[in-house]
Amino acid sequence: MKKKTIEFLMLISLCCALFLACSDDNNGPGTPGGGDDDEQLGEIKDTVFTSFSNVLTRLVLTNAPEGEDVVWQWSMESAPSEIYSLTAATSREAVFLAGLPGSYKLKVTATKGEESQTGNISVTVKKSAAEASPYIAKIYDFLPAVGQFTNDLPAYTEGDTREDIITKVEGYLVGKENGGMVSLGGFGGYIVFGFDHTVVNVKGKRDIRILGNAFGSNANPRPDAPFGGSCEPGIIVVSYDKNGNGLPDDEWYEIAGSAYQTAENEAWYPFFLEAGKDVRTIRNYEITYHRPVSEEVADEYIYWEDNQGNSGYKAKNMFHRQSYFPAWVNEDRLTFSGTRLPENGLDESGAGNYFVLYAFRYGYADNYPNTDDESAIDLAWAVDADGNPVELPGIDFVKVYCGVNQENGWLGECSTEVAGAVDLHVKGISIDTRK
Repeated sequence: MKKKTIEFLMLISLCCALFLACSDDNNGPGTPGGGDDDEQLGEIKDTVFTSFSNVLTRLVLTNAPEGEDVVWQWSMESAPSEIYSLTAATSREAVFLAGLPGSYKLKVTATKGEESQTGNISVTVKKSAAEASPYIAKIYDFLPAVGQFTNDLPAYTEGDTREDIITKVEGYLVGKENGGMVSLGGFGGYIVFGFDHTVVNVKGKRDIRILGNAFGSNANPRPDAPFGGSCEPGIIVVSYDKNGNGLPDDEWYEIAGSAYQTAENEAWYPFFLEAGKDVRTIRNYEITYHRPVSEEVADEYIYWEDNQGNSGYKAKNMFHRQSYFPAWVNEDRLTFSGTRLPENGLDESGAGNYFVLYAFRYGYADNYPNTDDESAIDLAWAVDADGNPVELPGIDFVKVYCGVNQENGWLGECSTEVAGAVDLHVKGISIDTRK
């Protein structure tokens, strides 16, 4: 993505006078002649500086004493809006990001032993020259797994290259809310996109919504059934442009949805367990799809195998007769990896004619209708590769991939669809996070 003014990384040094109050050789404590003087903490000067809306800013306290014995604490005293983040604020450096212009009042306290000093920091945030769009600004990559809508959403034309397909996806999604829809196919199929600004990770609020086409069933025969219908959950992975080069090449963090560790707290878990469904969440799951030897085969169509010792075939159904293997890919096999969610589809008719795909409680794409609060994501749910929570100031890039490997009879595979994405703060939508 070509970065605009609102996206470059600004380094601002906040001058802080921290000095050692050393005792006089004749009157101070310790051995006469010097040696064991007590180190004192000096004054932190109040600082005023200017930034721009949607600019990640490192606040660096200079001339500060080194060592683990100095404890720094930052806090926001007053702000014209809740659309800001103040992160990594337990050292001499903090990262500040404001989504809206205005005057922000911060406080920083340094403590060393029994000595403590507090300084005030005023941040005047000016409006950026370019207005931030709440929608997707660029598609960086798109590779669906096999599926009944692959080569259809978007439509493949003979001779299309990867770049041609990405251009088509951009035509569907860039700058639009529900402008079109692309399918990620079965497990692992993915899309990578970015915004034209940094989406602020606002404390206590949900920050983004990935649009899909999930909807509820009208005639589920199960009494008191939890929400379900066509729910095809996609795993969401996020990154912020730490190196400032405008490319999605920094570290990625998974949004830990409700089944990140286990699905035991999902309302549908007991009857899925009873039905013998695979209800495990599997980290580092890997699946390989093989190019079909014939496009005429219906049941044993595309062979697949995973790293759990399982294998089988993806079927071709009567409703979609095009190739289900991405036609612009030259390789004869495709391998995808990531977190595999439990199966969420069940034949509630018992006769193969009424399948219900149940929603996970929160944290996924294409899992709840776009108007439901549970389709909105809090960036505070992000975790690192080891599952540890991370404190992101905001994010610039998003990857979504289909999180379920499952066939649902005549409905076909579970395949995540993406119809866009929204920065809720730029859009002016306020949704509290889950408690």
